[in-house]
Amino acid sequence: MFKDKVLMITGGTGSFGNAVLKRFLNTDIKEIRIFSRDEKKQDDMRHKLQNPKVKFYIGNVRDRRSIDNAIKGVDYIFHAAALKQVPSCEFFPIEAVKTNILGTQNLLDSAVENGVKKIIVLSTDKAVYPINAMGMSKAMMEKVMIAKSRNLSETETIVCGTRYGNVMSSRGSVIPLFIDQLKQGKDLTVTDPKMTRFMMTLEDAVNLVLYAFKEGNNGDIFVQKAPSATLEILAKSLIELYNSNSKINIIGTRHGEKIYETLVSREEMVKAEDLGDYFRIPCDTRDLNYEKYLEQGQEKVSQIEDYHSHNTHQLTTDEMKQLLQKLPEVYNDTKDVKIK
Repeated sequence: MFKDKVLMITGGTGSFGNAVLKRFLNTDIKEIRIFSRDEKKQDDMRHKLQNPKVKFYIGNVRDRRSIDNAIKGVDYIFHAAALKQVPSCEFFPIEAVKTNILGTQNLLDSAVENGVKKIIVLSTDKAVYPINAMGMSKAMMEKVMIAKSRNLSETETIVCGTRYGNVMSSRGSVIPLFIDQLKQGKDLTVTDPKMTRFMMTLEDAVNLVLYAFKEGNNGDIFVQKAPSATLEILAKSLIELYNSNSKINIIGTRHGEKIYETLVSREEMVKAEDLGDYFRIPCDTRDLNYEKYLEQGQEKVSQIEDYHSHNTHQLTTDEMKQLLQKLPEVYNDTKDVKIK
């Protein structure tokens, strides 16, 4: 489906962009455009790849003109550009608004005007019941995507989204911090040992986006059913893999952190379609006629449960170790360790 097509990845120098490149470079895709504001990362990627299929565009989703310059001739877009770190967005919330909300609007407007066929917008579990600025901005990003999709026919541009939890070892993940602490012989700084987080690899993230690309209609959001683990299990698994004498140092929950993360709210679960390995949350197609929503509700909204990291499959230590060894940096360090 990507044969002779042009794919643009916003925020393409990040972990997700690199994973997509790894998946696509040896296929019959015509061109992959990396759109980002980091010239250093682009230069590093250019020298590492040296592949004529990959084209680089310096720009920022906040700047509509820079998007227009890069988007001409593009067939598909994976929109991964975002401010993602919770503390940064807490201290500079307007910056999160500019990038995650207004930047997404800029991209969608430009894409529709330039005839892009399909756009996948990447979101996060922190957008569900958000308690921090990053999650709030991502929740609004989803609303911008859905609002835009309502005015599009399937013959124009299809805009849909994905929502997933923490990607293991990506920027902002605690795993690289833990590994660094282990290698230095330091104790692992754990906020709350009972805190749970969904566990996904970069390969899982790419697979989810490709599934959304294949199956998505306007306004859909796709969620992968993912296992989770407590921070205690994660820390103990790494300590055992690295055969370390490090201890767990509990430092307390940081500002803006949740005890568990939700991928699908109960309000969404009412209408979500269970597709086996995924949930599909269809577009909210209600209009501005509010009277009919005041007259009749749905009883099962109060009876159904969210899909969150406390009630999904909880990984054991051995399961966590097996998943960790799928990460190249962990596997290279621990490939001789046998797991039961």
